[in-house]
Amino acid sequence: MKKITSIIAMAISVGATDVVCAQSGQKGKQQNPYMLVYEGAITKNEKGKVNVHPVKYKLNGIEIAANVYTPANYDASKKYPAVAVAHPNGGIKEQTAGLYAQQLAEAGYITIAADAAYQGASGGEPRHTDKPASRMEDIHGMADFITRYPGVDASRLGVLGICGGGGYTLKAVQSDKRFRAVATLSMFNSGEVRRNGFQNSQVATIQERLLKASHARAAEAAGKKITYAGVASITDEEIAKIPTDLYREGYEYYYRTHAHPNSTFLYTTSSLLDLMTWDATPNMDLIEQPLLMIVGSKADTKYMTDEAFPKATKAKNKELFVIEGATHIQSYWKPQYVSQAVNKLTEFYQANL
Repeated sequence: MKKITSIIAMAISVGATDVVCAQSGQKGKQQNPYMLVYEGAITKNEKGKVNVHPVKYKLNGIEIAANVYTPANYDASKKYPAVAVAHPNGGIKEQTAGLYAQQLAEAGYITIAADAAYQGASGGEPRHTDKPASRMEDIHGMADFITRYPGVDASRLGVLGICGGGGYTLKAVQSDKRFRAVATLSMFNSGEVRRNGFQNSQVATIQERLLKASHARAAEAAGKKITYAGVASITDEEIAKIPTDLYREGYEYYYRTHAHPNSTFLYTTSSLLDLMTWDATPNMDLIEQPLLMIVGSKADTKYMTDEAFPKATKAKNKELFVIEGATHIQSYWKPQYVSQAVNKLTEFYQANL
């Protein structure tokens, strides 16, 4: 148990929502030419169906890798509403972000899911840098790209932020009014968790961890080896002993059932200088767009949505939608919960875009 507790603490200290480093050992699903690992993913583009289009674009000099999903019978001469999907911490576009992007495209939206800069298939050095300013810029960058995509009605742009992407979305839309409708799923406030620990379990070690991050920054500046925080591997037995649903199911999702070689939970230790002083919820009153926050009733991260939602005092048509029985990770992939979330998202975007 001491080893398991140590693993959880390492994961919490870097604020990873789902604490595992994905491996490439998943069978079957790796055969997808687009490297999509979710059930029902597109394996080939067919006429009359939703298609996926891998694209690349530059954001502040960094090449971003993204997938654009177009609705069935897409016609570039027509106008469609669009939705940008921001992926979880440690996640990438081929996992749950792609699943939701594909299903929203099936509902008639042009959607985009992009790998964060420094992560996944996107460029940027040092690898696995994870800073809030960059993650928010990723969301602005998706808006830059998708609003100029053929067929997109730029006046009808929505956003969906999942997990850590949800926290960054809440902050990005405070200023970026191109997003006309804002939704989050299983929102995770990365700054709060990396500062205080999951469920405020590491408040006593804040200064110790900041000092460690400071030393890591000094080492980088001196040209020394970059250090990383996080968990690189874990056994099935260790997974089974994890006490929290978030981390236990997170390991299973990212290490086993939906593993992808581009998904990792190693973060530069120096990133904590930025992460631990950041928070998703200040200035929530700047969100005047319609707001939908979705969370599972059994999610042990639900407290973060419950903290953020009341602070959006000026959001129009504000709604908190609870999926009964769902945990945080189950909302990523379990069909009965995904279908509820997608149905609610479709209803929300149709009413507000």
